[in-house]
Amino acid sequence: MYFRGLGTATPPLRYTKAECLAAFQRSDWFARLDSRSHLIARTVLQRDNGIEARRLALDSLDEVFTIDPDTLDRRFLAHAPTLAAGAGARALASAGIEAAAIDAVVVSTCTGYLCPGLSGYVVERLGLRADVQAFDLVGQGCAAALPNLQLGRSLLASGAAEHVLSVCVEVSSAAMYLDNDPGVLISACLFGDGAGAAVLSAMPGERGRRIEWKDGASLIEPKQRKALMFEQKDGMLRNILTREVPTLAAEYAHRVLATVLGRAGLNSGDVAAWIMHAGGRDVLLALERRFELDGDAFRYSAAMLREYGNLSSAFVYFVLEAALADDAPSGWWWLSSFGAGFSCHGALLRVQ
Repeated sequence: MYFRGLGTATPPLRYTKAECLAAFQRSDWFARLDSRSHLIARTVLQRDNGIEARRLALDSLDEVFTIDPDTLDRRFLAHAPTLAAGAGARALASAGIEAAAIDAVVVSTCTGYLCPGLSGYVVERLGLRADVQAFDLVGQGCAAALPNLQLGRSLLASGAAEHVLSVCVEVSSAAMYLDNDPGVLISACLFGDGAGAAVLSAMPGERGRRIEWKDGASLIEPKQRKALMFEQKDGMLRNILTREVPTLAAEYAHRVLATVLGRAGLNSGDVAAWIMHAGGRDVLLALERRFELDGDAFRYSAAMLREYGNLSSAFVYFVLEAALADDAPSGWWWLSSFGAGFSCHGALLRVQ
């Protein structure tokens, strides 16, 4: 499988963490939450948490504090199709492939639910063929990009498709929930809105760099499900985020890496570029320690986290795009995502 083109999309408005804190302090929610919650919010949003700004599908930050099921559902419906199609259109343009050439589309999300699914909106907005194979993947959280790409790879390998459009889109502002739980508050300070897309093909293209998926692996540990997950509460999604997440992410990501590199007869020193989901600053630091790498190894992940926040499933498309824009060295690249489940996935890419 080859990556023929990439595309990303975010809402137009950029909000800094200072602006987010000011909006929280003037909201009705500030009075509803206790003094410990005030301290947590100030700590996360005033100190260096690895994030400087986020793009949110809001005309004003005051809107984010209207938290009810109908408002959040409308926000997801208004913005998820737009972001998904925007990223998809950029990926098609990057690949130099017409919409009519796409044989299958795979769309992942965890921040909202539509029936018919998002794939139909992408088909409509991009003008994909009526007989395109359309797949909607839900419930995989931040890890979803790699399973999405794995399905695309299977479709290509089986001969069922020649070109697949892979899309991950998250409207985290449509999954807002607030209470006095520290994990809930911290997650509200981390996530942004955005979409990433890739055109996947059975054969390499003639433009840009040649990016080939060589091997991959997955690891799912259901007994750690409650460490990181969404739960339904009051008709809305409530994010469960625990202190164990950085350690779990680093351990499982390292195990997946070791599995794939072992099969290839490689070691981490052979990896020229690291395309990692970030999660947050503490996750990146845990990855650095477990992988025994310096912070510069994950510079693309850190840069995307600082500018966009945690984009959940869409994040690794931004990181891959950043590495290509920076003309990162050719050779072996490692692509990895992890999240709810607890799940972790990784892929070894050969980039020329």
